[in-house]
Amino acid sequence: MSEIVLENISKTFETKDGTVEALKNVSLTIDKGEIYGVIGMSGAGKSTLVRCINFLEKPDEGKVLIEGKSLDDFSKKELQKQRESIGMIFQHFNLLMQKTVLENVCFPLYIQKVPKKEARKKALELLELVGLVERKNAYPAQLSGGQKQRVAIARALASDPKILLCDEATSALDPQTTSSILDLLKDINDKFGITIVIITHQMSVVRKICDRVAIMEEGTLAETGVVSEVFSHPKTKVAKRLIRQDIDTETEESILATEQIKNGEIIRITFSDNSAFEPVIANLVLTFKEPVNILRASTKNVGGIAKGDMILEFAKDSTNKEEMKKYLKEHDIEIEENVDSSEI
Repeated sequence: MSEIVLENISKTFETKDGTVEALKNVSLTIDKGEIYGVIGMSGAGKSTLVRCINFLEKPDEGKVLIEGKSLDDFSKKELQKQRESIGMIFQHFNLLMQKTVLENVCFPLYIQKVPKKEARKKALELLELVGLVERKNAYPAQLSGGQKQRVAIARALASDPKILLCDEATSALDPQTTSSILDLLKDINDKFGITIVIITHQMSVVRKICDRVAIMEEGTLAETGVVSEVFSHPKTKVAKRLIRQDIDTETEESILATEQIKNGEIIRITFSDNSAFEPVIANLVLTFKEPVNILRASTKNVGGIAKGDMILEFAKDSTNKEEMKKYLKEHDIEIEENVDSSEI
C-alpha cells in the first residue's frame, strides 16, 4: 500500500539571480514500511522534495497525499497534527545545545503537552533504543557526531511517527559511523514498520539500506526502481555516473585503466548472484586464446546480495567477438553492448 504519493509536484524559488525551478513535475509513490532512497548531486532538488512531503515547503503545483489524504485539504491545525506523525532528522543534527540529551529527546513531547514524568520515561526508552541512555545527562557539545545523530533519531521517534524523513542524515559522518547509523535505521524500520525516506548524494547509503530508489537530476525524476535492479541495469547517464562514483573501501575494489583503450568494441557485463565470484573472464581468455581488456571492474554488496559488473574491451581486430559474447551469456552473464567510452 502506498503511504506517500507525490503527484506532478513542481516548486520554484525566486532568488537574486532569478527564478530557480527546484522541482519540475515530479511524481513518485513510497510504500508503507519501506526504506526509500532519493539520490542526486547537489542542486538536484532532493531536499526540496523531502520538505514537500511534510509541507515545510508547499508545492506550487501538484499534490502530496499521505495515506490517501491530500495535505492541501488540511486546515492549519490538522496539518500541524499530521506533522507530528512525520519525524525528520538532518545533516547537522539541530539539537538544542543548552539542553541535555534527555531534555532534547523530551522537547517534542513537552510541545505536545505530555506530562514531564511520562515524557522523561519515554525519552529514556528511546535513548535505550539508540544506545545512549548512559549519556542522558551529557550536553550535545560533549558528544561525537554519531552520538548527536542518535539523539536526533531518538527525538524524531518521540512522537511515534509513521514516517521518518532523513535529509542527508549521514553526510557529516565518517564511513564507520555512517554504517552504524544506517544499521540503527534499518533496525528501527524492522521493529516498528516506520516508512523511512532517505535523501542522500551517497550511492553507498542507498545500496546498503534502501528497498527502492529515485534518482534526481536538475529538479526532475531521472530514474526510479528497485535498488538491485538500478545498480545492475542503470538506464540513465546520471544513474551510471552516481554508481561509478560509489567507492566503498569495504565492499568495492575498482580497476580503472581507460588509458589502455585501443578503440576496440566496449561492452558492460553484469554478474548474477551465482557468478559474481567465478573466474569467468579468465576462463574466457583461456578458451578463446585472445586478450580482453578490463577497463573497469567492481563488486558491491547490494541489500546483502553480491553484485558485480565490468567494462570490457575486445581487441580491435578480434574475430571471436560474437562467440565470446555468446560464451558469457551461456555463463549467466548479462551484456550491454555499444557502451560509450565516456561512461567509463
